[in-house]
Parts: sequence; structure tokens; C-alpha cells
Amino acid sequence: MDNEALALSLSSVVENKQFAQAVSQIQALRPIDKADVIALMPPKLAWQLLEQLPNPSVVFSYLETDIQVSIAQVPPREQMVQLITQMPSDERADLYKSLNQEQRDALLPALAQVEREDIRRLASYEEGTAGSLMTSDYATLNINMSVTEAMACLRREAPDAETIYNMYVIDEARKLLGVVTLKTLILADPNQPITDIMMKTIVSSGVNDKQATVVKKIARYDLIALPIIDEGGALVGIVTHDDAMDVASDEATDDFHKSGGVTTMVGKLKDVSITMLYKKRVFWLVFLVFGNLLSGLGISHFEDIIAANLVLVFFLPLLVDSGGNAGSQSATLMVRALATGDVVMRDWFSLLGREALVALLLGATMAVAIAIIGYVRGDATVSLVLALSMVAVVMIGCLIGMSLPFVLSKFGLDPASASAPLITSVCDASGVVMYLFIASRFLPLS
Repeated sequence: MDNEALALSLSSVVENKQFAQAVSQIQALRPIDKADVIALMPPKLAWQLLEQLPNPSVVFSYLETDIQVSIAQVPPREQMVQLITQMPSDERADLYKSLNQEQRDALLPALAQVEREDIRRLASYEEGTAGSLMTSDYATLNINMSVTEAMACLRREAPDAETIYNMYVIDEARKLLGVVTLKTLILADPNQPITDIMMKTIVSSGVNDKQATVVKKIARYDLIALPIIDEGGALVGIVTHDDAMDVASDEATDDFHKSGGVTTMVGKLKDVSITMLYKKRVFWLVFLVFGNLLSGLGISHFEDIIAANLVLVFFLPLLVDSGGNAGSQSATLMVRALATGDVVMRDWFSLLGREALVALLLGATMAVAIAIIGYVRGDATVSLVLALSMVAVVMIGCLIGMSLPFVLSKFGLDPASASAPLITSVCDASGVVMYLFIASRFLPLS
């Protein structure tokens, strides 16, 4: 049974108050799969089913934030507070930020002071920073502990920690001094001091660092979690590997959208309204309409040469599309390389020479193929024009496609905005002008 059919069946069962049957239908699923099904149910019925599950906060945490907000409006405040208290701190803060002011004002007074202050602190960090991504559920050890004392401390903190594989060694001011892995702690002599077994070379991020920086560090050093420190070096939270994976996935999706000329879109495609889809796509399409007018201006400038040599029209789409395709390839490679840090701004000139050589080889190879077709359709002069034009448009396309992401990055814009439609339009216009200019040098006007 697929999720939609199961959600429909569960809705009917829950509506008839057959809660035991509903739980038995969903009990074998993993928490994230339960969440996928519950997300398809009406909020009131979804809450009634959540209430019956052994660990409702675990399933609730896997729901999309907008679904959580819808369900949060159903139960009495006391029950909602109990559920939110059991959620991981970072997800609790995300939900809080998504509530309206009235809902926040109703929720906060009912929370214990510790949870209340924790939510306020985590919610205060700017979106897109490490602080907005981190959790405060982690295990810490005091610098003066022995291994035996550390094990006892870990047993107390483990139930509330999001991960216990890494424990963070701090002093009285919570300054981060080292990291101890669970494996190291288990294998160590019980009487050893923590200072003897902790790693003193720590990979960390600042609370105001960009999320992309956090993701890169976790990927580079293969970390389960990355400690986050404030300006004074005090430990304020950690970002776990799974949260970093979510950010990486969101950024990759965002880049895919931009590469297709679609601005950032929130939510699942099937749930997005027609109005939202229109707004997200219309800007680039209208902008590129005016951009494509440049191709028309180029053609109008060379009307005489086209009228005298109609065979040129046959090859026009082929040539300009080849330039656009080559440019899109180059842009894709550069956008990804900039995103992963493989290349930086100072690499532009060295890469320009490499790209020019690659473009020359690609253009020459494609020129051979089109020259043969040109000779069959026209004559030797047409064949020469086509060969030279192919080399030229591929060269121009590759160099524009490679350079545009660097230019955008230089001006503080997202290199992913060097989208395929934009590159294609620029290369089309320049390709038309180059092709017809070369033709005007070799072919007669009458």
C-alpha cells in the first residue's frame, strides 16, 4: 500500500476512533516513514494518531515545518508544550520561528525556563548561519575529570544528547579545549585524566559562519558533528552530520533551480501553487525575451548577406545552438567548482587559457563535421565559412560560460545564476553576429 492509500485508510480508522487499529497499521514503519504518511492526513486526524504513538515527538520532528505548524494548532497548549519539550532543540527552534507572534506568545510562558531561554537563543541567530543550524543537545566533559568520572557524566547526559560519539571538553567558562570520542573513552584506562586522551586540535566553526562553510568542514574532515563556538571561544552548540546533509541537499536543489532560470522555491513541487510557480519562473523568461532581441538585431544588420546566400539560414540554428551548448557545459563546470571550493577567483586567468585551448579543440572537431555538410549543401567557400564560424562560436561560448560565474561571484552574486538559459541567450546573440560577420567577409552580396 502506498503512502496516500495508507493515509486515507488511517484517516478513516482514526475518524472512527479505532486508535488501536490505526497504531497497528503504522507501527512497523520507521519514524520518518510514519511522518510521510501522517503528513498526508488532515491536521486534526494527524494529531489524534500522533497522540497514540509511543514516541510522538520523534515522528513529529520528521515532519516538514509547515505541516508541524498546521498540526500544532489542533491540540490544547499543555499537550503541545509537552510534545515540543521532547523535540531536539534545533528542530524546536525551527518550529518556533515558523509560528506567528500570537502562537509564540501562547507557547513560551508554558515552557520551563530552560527550554524557553534555549528557544529564544537559538531562534535569535540569523538564517543561513551556523547558529541557526546548530543544536544545544550535546555531551560535555569538564577538563578536570578522569575517565571514570567522564563515563558517569556521559551516562547522565546521554538521554538528552543528539549524539554521544563525540564529547566536548570545556572549562568553567565553557571554552572549548578538546574533543573525546566514545571509542577513545571506552578503551582508556579508568584512572587516566581526560586531558591525556582528548584531541586538542579541534575543527570548529564560529556561530556567525555561513552554513555552507559548516557543510564544507563536516564533509572535508568527515565529522559526525561540528562544534560551534562564539566570539570568545565558548562552546554554544554543535551541527550534526544529518543537518549538514539537509543543508547540502537544499543548496543543491537551489542551484539546480537557478541553473534552469527558476528563482529559489520553498516546499515540494507538487504542493506549490500555480501562482508561486508563475512568479518563480516569469522573471528570467521575460528578461531573456529582451535578451534574445539581440539575436534579431544581429540578423537584421546582415539582411543583405542572408538574402544573397540563403544557404546560411539552414546552418544558423545549428551554429548558435552549438555555442550555447558549449557555453552551458563550461558554466556548469565552473559553477560547481566554485561551489565546492575547487577553484577561486585568482584561478580565473589560468583557467581562461586552459578553457581556450579546450574550446579550440572542441570547435575544430565540430568544424570538420559541419564543413563536410556545408560543402554538400553549398560549395567550398560556404564550407570554409561554416568551419571558421563553428570554431569561433564554440570558443566564444566556452569563454563566456566559464567567465560569467566568476564575474557574478566577483560582484557578490550567486554563480548559480549563470543559468543555462542566460548562457544560451548570450551565446546565441554573440554566435549570430560572429557567424554572419564571417560570412560577410567571404561570401558575395549578389
